[in-house]
Parts: sequence; structure tokens; C-alpha cells
Amino acid sequence: MLFRGRLCKGRFFRRLNRFAAEVLLDGRRVLAHLPNSGRLRELLISGQPILLQRKKTKGRRTAYDLLHVRSGGRWVCLDARLPPLLVQEALKAGRIPEFAGFSTAQREVAVQEGKIDLLLAGPQGVCYVETKAVTLVVEGTALFPDAPTSRGTRHLLALLQAHEEGFRAAVIFVVQRADALRFAPNWQNDLRFAQTLERVARGGVSIFAYRCRVGPRRIEIAQSLPVVLSCPFCP
Repeated sequence: MLFRGRLCKGRFFRRLNRFAAEVLLDGRRVLAHLPNSGRLRELLISGQPILLQRKKTKGRRTAYDLLHVRSGGRWVCLDARLPPLLVQEALKAGRIPEFAGFSTAQREVAVQEGKIDLLLAGPQGVCYVETKAVTLVVEGTALFPDAPTSRGTRHLLALLQAHEEGFRAAVIFVVQRADALRFAPNWQNDLRFAQTLERVARGGVSIFAYRCRVGPRRIEIAQSLPVVLSCPFCP
């Protein structure tokens, strides 16, 4: 996926709320939209280099999206809206062999009281897919979530119900950085989500994780990661 339009280099200054940040651009403070509600504490550090994407959409309160942050000598993409698009792109390019033959049939599919990101169709029928953006990596392990997410837990239960009704169902964790070696649920930050992920996996929902190749103007799914669901501190 290419990031089109004007990109600007800046420095992170401070976070104002879940979706807004103050950044330094050309020596002045400006407001930017932060398309990620996670905590991001290990990434959003004052003075860190960032990339902003210029936006001119009518009615916007900010002129920029905070797109990338530099961490550990690498770009990390913060935009949590991208995983469904990245999965669709990777499907078309054949970079997700686990879903060979499937293509996107529908986006934002209504299930129970919410929505699932993708409905895929293929020779084997249909598959409900929820995607999650991952930005937290600790000692090579990509962790999700970095903040408690009751909404994420509801998505997992909706996938389990779809599977119990006879459909294929999967969750795909898209690690939007290149330094992850494996994926695991974040047991310490959200015990309920981690327990639910383990439960739905036992119930037949497929769990996948992929790390991305991230550059200033491009991000794409690059490689699958091993998934470790077991609790690291449980007896």
C-alpha cells in the first residue's frame, strides 16, 4: 500500500486525547489526528521523529494524520485503520497462502450487535475475518492489545458464533512494524481478551499474525509469524 499525497517530517510533542496529538512541524506546534486509540506509550515519546500525511478533507479539524513514528531505527505505522486494506491487498497479491482462493466479498459485515471487518468468499465457502492492528513489540514478541479492549473481545465471540453456525472464521493480527519474531496476546494488559482468544482458538477460529514491511511511503504484509497463545505466567 502506497501512502499518496504530501508527507511531512516532524517531531512528536504530546498527546492530547485518544485521537489527537500536538506535533512539531517546521518549528511550530500543530494539531494532528492520531488514528489509533491504543496507549502507544513506548512509541509516542516527546521528540521522536514522525511522519505526517497532509489531509485536505472538507470539515476536518486537523490538517494532518500522524502516520509513522521512528522507533529503534525503524518506522512503525500507527494507523489502526489499515489492516483490512492490507489484508485485501495481500490476498490479491497471493502473499497470504492460508487464504489462497479467497477474495473479499464484503467489508464491514453486520454480526450480532456489531460488525466484522471482512467477509471472504472462495471455493470452500465464506470466511468471516476480523483484523487487528498491532504496534507493541517487547523483546521480539508482538503483543495485542496494548490497552484493554472490550470491543475486541466482542469481535472474537462473534467469530466463534459464526464458526459454530458452520462458517469459517479467523482473526488476523497485522503487526505494523518489521521487528517482530512472534505474536502473543497481551495477558498482562487484557486478561479477558487473552483468555477469550485462547477459547475461540480451541473452538475452531483460526488465528494468524503477519508482520509488515514499513517504509516512509509504503506498508505491506510481508511474512507470517508464529502465534503463541499460552499464558506465560499461568501455572
